[in-house]
Amino acid sequence: MKRTSIWAAALLALALSAQGGIVNAQEKSVIVGGAPMYPSKNIVENAVNSKDHTTLVAAVKAAGLVETLSGKGPFTVFAPTNAAFDKLPKGTVENLVKPENKAMLTGILTYHVVAGNHSAEDLWKLTKKGKGKAMLTSVQGEKLTLWTKGDKLYVRDAKGNDALVTVANVHQSNGVIHVIDTVLMP
Repeated sequence: MKRTSIWAAALLALALSAQGGIVNAQEKSVIVGGAPMYPSKNIVENAVNSKDHTTLVAAVKAAGLVETLSGKGPFTVFAPTNAAFDKLPKGTVENLVKPENKAMLTGILTYHVVAGNHSAEDLWKLTKKGKGKAMLTSVQGEKLTLWTKGDKLYVRDAKGNDALVTVANVHQSNGVIHVIDTVLMP
């Protein structure tokens, strides 16, 4: 009986590791969209497993940014959820992912990315230094404004829309993701 249990456990571990279920028992992951986000995987490798980010992943693929966001980085990504995309006017996402709108989609997506690995602690320090506000330049080239209220961190876009950081410090091998509840628009 004892030998059977050992074999069963070994087979289960082998099956899980083959499916990506075990990366490293020592690794501290964060659960996003029902899936663990492993620090040893890159931004794209983790994002594709989040059921809360299927729209973002589809948009990244349509914009041809998979290779870039799989690259060395480091990148800080403010990652809108499916619910954030659902707040956009009806038909917006479907229109943006059309091949003829690739440049516009790329601009919107790269507006969510900042060069460097900026943890939530780093962002809080910047806002404190700026007396409650701080500016970051996106890789798209336009500014994002960080601001705080109580214990909440927000990102304001060029149009004045505010996105709440709902999950911070999702560390990746090539940067960090901060999950947000609103799509940022340049």
